[in-house]
Amino acid sequence: MSNRVMTAIDEDPRTQQIRAEYREMPGLKLTAAQASRFWHLGPQDSIVLLDRLVAEGLLARTRDGHYVLFAG
Repeated sequence: MSNRVMTAIDEDPRTQQIRAEYREMPGLKLTAAQASRFWHLGPQDSIVLLDRLVAEGLLARTRDGHYVLFAG
């Protein structure tokens, strides 16, 4: 990912909030639908933001579709 794209992601307050929540609650395990309700996001927004954090290496997506803090 280019620095320009990463800067745009870092500037998104929704991404910052999700990142902070996962760091504060390392056992947090949410599906995209649950995340939508938890953070009051649209379904597609939830998927996009969570997948960005997976690409960033902060989160991992489990086989059953849950997003969790990456333990690696």
